[in-house]
Amino acid sequence: MPTHRTTKPLILDNVEQCVDQILERLGNHIKVGLPLGLGKPPELINALYLRAKADSSIHLTILTALSLEKPVASSEIEAAFLKPFVERVWGDCPDLLYAVDATQGKLPVNVKLHEFFFKPGSRMDNANAQQNYVSTNYTTAARDIYEQGCNLAMQAVCKPDDGEALEYSLSCNPDTSLELVRLLREGERPHLLVGLVNQNLPYMAHSAVVPSEEFDLVVDHPRYTTTLFSTPKLPVDIADYALGFYASALIKDGGTLQVGIGALGDAVVHALGLRHTDNANYCRVLGAMNWPEESGALVERIGGKQPFKTGLYGATEMFVDGFLHLMQKGVLKRKVYEHWALQRLINLGKCNPDQLSASILDDLFELGVREITPRDFEVLKRHGLLVERVLLDGIHLVLPNGQRVLANLADKATRTALASSGLGASLVNGTVLHAGFFLGPSAMYNALKNMPLAERNSIHMLGVEHVNQLDLNRPLYSAQREHARFVNTGIMATLSGAVVSDGLADGRVISGVGGQYNFVSMAHKLPTGRSVLMIRAVRENEQNGEASSNIVFSYGHCTIPRHLRDIVVTEYGIADLRAKSDSEVAKALINIADSRFQGDLLKQAKAAKKIEENYQIPEDFLGNTPENLARRLGALVKENVLPPFPLGCDFTEQEWVLAQALKGVKAQAATTPKWKLLLKTCLADPSPESALPYLERMKLTHPQKLQDKVVRMLLVEQLKRLKVLG
Repeated sequence: MPTHRTTKPLILDNVEQCVDQILERLGNHIKVGLPLGLGKPPELINALYLRAKADSSIHLTILTALSLEKPVASSEIEAAFLKPFVERVWGDCPDLLYAVDATQGKLPVNVKLHEFFFKPGSRMDNANAQQNYVSTNYTTAARDIYEQGCNLAMQAVCKPDDGEALEYSLSCNPDTSLELVRLLREGERPHLLVGLVNQNLPYMAHSAVVPSEEFDLVVDHPRYTTTLFSTPKLPVDIADYALGFYASALIKDGGTLQVGIGALGDAVVHALGLRHTDNANYCRVLGAMNWPEESGALVERIGGKQPFKTGLYGATEMFVDGFLHLMQKGVLKRKVYEHWALQRLINLGKCNPDQLSASILDDLFELGVREITPRDFEVLKRHGLLVERVLLDGIHLVLPNGQRVLANLADKATRTALASSGLGASLVNGTVLHAGFFLGPSAMYNALKNMPLAERNSIHMLGVEHVNQLDLNRPLYSAQREHARFVNTGIMATLSGAVVSDGLADGRVISGVGGQYNFVSMAHKLPTGRSVLMIRAVRENEQNGEASSNIVFSYGHCTIPRHLRDIVVTEYGIADLRAKSDSEVAKALINIADSRFQGDLLKQAKAAKKIEENYQIPEDFLGNTPENLARRLGALVKENVLPPFPLGCDFTEQEWVLAQALKGVKAQAATTPKWKLLLKTCLADPSPESALPYLERMKLTHPQKLQDKVVRMLLVEQLKRLKVLG
């Protein structure tokens, strides 16, 4: 954020007072920009929203993304399961009232909600949300929010300790806030910047820290230190693991990693951890999967299967808890530094960060470093290349012994003098992870808060304009992102190599582009970068049990265009599409499709003249079925090499059993005629004693309604299938 302001913020202890101030200073036309995800100040936006809801003369526009909502039950049975879980996991975390009303279609006419990213699938049939969606890349989101007329920016913040703060940390969300505030400060539009203090947020340093003077208003009272919104872990199934392990073998030691949230991201993280800490079992998993010659050669060329010696560095828009697990496992340990030439020498093996030698000064000169600018001096000193007592005085360096030399490495006398008395012993203050925002389970937030300061400071939260692209400092970011592997997920891939990730052919938005396009594009700009898009080959309809292919001939919507095709991974293998012809791309994608759909895909490709008439699918790929996948990896699941929750679980043991059983209940109820369900209920044996704890948890010990009796019967049946009853 700019730092030219000198006026201290008005500190308030009540959100209603803050809303009064906002309306008094800005009037009744408010366009508020909120961070995506965790960084929203719920009590403050709720107070402003309720004020507008009660007063139609207030015109409120909310500009944001990813408005998080707690799960809501759709039936009494779901409510019985969810209520204790929600109370335990989310505690006193406030609901975002505008989001609740938006979901229910109850936003008042004087309130508009524009979002550029939805929780996947959450707004598919919401006309208001679909009509007011703003399509933008994550790196241009701040610009577009500003162009929408934003005149109020709100954010949850934290401070270093109790009492009046001289500075605040944007913590989880410096991602777009830094750029948005800069645009507001540079423009002439009247505006306000408002923070709400929540001391449960981890205090993140570096770019996330801003002086208190940047805020006009700050609400600070312990009542607003409420439970942070968490994202409970999802189970990882066999198909997820196959995808994750294929992707993990494409990641090179000494490289760079980006990976996202959800089961597929967790699968990649678990695979990388296993690769480093239990390489024998890692290789067992890989050995059980399908490895044609071309895929094996690709892994040898750009990835690897061995433990990590140098380790990985993270460059990601979203900092998920998987990165913490990789830090703990010793995988995320490659540190990068904020000077392009210094970083390049490290990459070339000419600089050992742990033991500096005088030759580094000659090497910096050979790379083109001449005049030591104030910015260079600050960076090189912060990283320990220059000792603390070296000073910059105009065009001279003043060494600890009092000697004055030119601040220019082109001068051999300068290099000689620095080597003698100004060179540090080792580099310090390196970064293992650059990220724009974080979101995850409560265990992640607690781990960050309790992390030793030096370790937490190796994580640098900053704006997405720095993380998601190279434009702001191409020499530095290219040097840092050596052997980058940007691992993202998609929904469908077409035989041309285009990928669908955010919407449907009819125009409905599933989620949003987010930063995926930027990372795919960046992979093509980096000399050693690759984009890896993970796509489940098949999706099963839980309602009718039918399957459909996610590898399709063509589709009426595209997120990643065909000219940016790179690597696509399914549970059945790896397709390397870069620099390949249309025919080669189509063949490679058919090879990793589910075998139930390969014939039709091949027929369509031949009809379009994309594949020659006499081509046949290689035999190695004709067994791409869920059954074969389960046969290959089933034993490893049973041995817990592939556990259902590799990175932790928010469910109790009983809740996890019930979650699996209720999924089966729902599927069986949807596919069984009602008369059969009623007959089975009437003929069912009494429930075994061992089922009682589960029935009590679901309030089904003495069901009165016929529907509840059917559910009880189906639940006991599913518990027996899971073999948890004595």
